[in-house]
Amino acid sequence: MRKNMIENSPIIETAVLVGLITQNQDESQAKEYLEELEFLADTAGAVVKKHFLQRLDIPNHATFVGSGKLEEIGEYIKANEIGAVIFDDDLSPTQLRNIEKALECKVLDRTFLILEIFAQRARSHEGKLQVELARLQYLSTRLVRRWSHLERQSGGIGMRGGPGEAQIELDRRMIGETIKRTKERLAKVKKQRQTQRRQRERRDAFNISLIGYTNAGKSTLFNALVKARAYAADQLFATLDTTTRQLYLGEAGRSVSLSDTVGFIRDLPHGLVDAFQATLQEAIDADLLLHVVDASNEGYVEQIAQVQRVLTEIGAQDIPQLLVFNKIDALGAEQQPLRLVDEYEIEGVQTPRVFVSAKGLQGVAELRQKLSSIVSAAVRTETMPTDIRLDDPENDGAAS
Repeated sequence: MRKNMIENSPIIETAVLVGLITQNQDESQAKEYLEELEFLADTAGAVVKKHFLQRLDIPNHATFVGSGKLEEIGEYIKANEIGAVIFDDDLSPTQLRNIEKALECKVLDRTFLILEIFAQRARSHEGKLQVELARLQYLSTRLVRRWSHLERQSGGIGMRGGPGEAQIELDRRMIGETIKRTKERLAKVKKQRQTQRRQRERRDAFNISLIGYTNAGKSTLFNALVKARAYAADQLFATLDTTTRQLYLGEAGRSVSLSDTVGFIRDLPHGLVDAFQATLQEAIDADLLLHVVDASNEGYVEQIAQVQRVLTEIGAQDIPQLLVFNKIDALGAEQQPLRLVDEYEIEGVQTPRVFVSAKGLQGVAELRQKLSSIVSAAVRTETMPTDIRLDDPENDGAAS
């Protein structure tokens, strides 16, 4: 059996991936999505043996794919002793039940796979609580799956529930109570974070948060800027827990607070967005977002759009951004023109950008200079009297 890339035992040994070519996408995009799903599966510890794609305008409401394709997948699974099937979409409880019954093997959807990775990667107390909450919220809507013990319970002393209460009702109630307790524990952690943020505000700290699509190189850039030892790897969701360090900008004559946050991904489960609200609060409260982009990825335009969707969802869409196009050492000759433009339009707003290779430290010095200029300008704006315009010649020397 293949060793997992992390300490936990692998979820599965072998797997096949299933996706659809719908009326809203072409075949190349569907294949690209399955490649990302394979990266997710590999991160979780699975060995992917085959991709299955089917062209359907909309998913089959009962089995996601058509009956013929489901039969084809089943034959391949039996012939090759495959451990699980992973679907590149969210499956309804009915679809999960029907597919598992037809294939007689473990069935995962995209959300569950992401939750499994988060559960394996969480290290801090807060991160573990957030993952637990997201998993519980996911499972609470899918109790019809894999539950063969739905016989009615008999009443009596020492028995949970009242006479005739179904096991699934007991399980749902237990999950509901656990969700409540987990939310209460998370609320305490959030209050602690608020106290820490107030302390930084009293120190007049300028807060910068690293954000971006997962595997864009945020943690590598974080380490390059502050000489930290945050975990960085060519894996999805290498960073789950927010790490904050002081970044000294000698040119600006001051230090700023720099935070490395969890990476975003296409169709990030809403439960995770809600559960990670405390972690993403670092981005919400930032004075500047360093939006790290994998310049070598052909789909970087869509990845930028996906990050913007999450920022909008958490209320951070109006915070100023600096786009950091990373991995320029991996750009091919045909991609070099990408570096000729100093600004990039995000939802109608011209956004400045810089180009770096965090791994090779190329452009990192220039990035520090850019940050120094931004911080200096922000400090001048904050200290300038509100009735004095910087572009008004009559006010020359008024501040002195």
